[in-house]
Amino acid sequence: MSAVRVLLDECVPRQLRRDLVGHGVRTIVEMGWAGTKNGELLKRAQSDFDVLLTTDQGFGFQQNLMSASIAVIVVAVGSNDINVLRPFVSQILEALDAAKPGELRRIVP
Repeated sequence: MSAVRVLLDECVPRQLRRDLVGHGVRTIVEMGWAGTKNGELLKRAQSDFDVLLTTDQGFGFQQNLMSASIAVIVVAVGSNDINVLRPFVSQILEALDAAKPGELRRIVP
């Protein structure tokens, strides 16, 4: 699969980028977008990223993704601790490879 351009939401530990091998991963802080509200964040991210990865379980309910040119993957595991997230890396990688613009994918335990 080709590399997916992934933006890690502020609630996702930046250490997770090491586990997303083969993809281009940046953080919101690196992009200078810290503190940006979700709606504005989606608008900004669309030109530079294919997927926004978050643990914000309300994200999909708060935003209209239908017209977005970016996909959102929500890892709904109840914690943003890196040790809680790591067991879901294979599911995250599968979701990255399958994600389509305007789509919301949820990864649940």
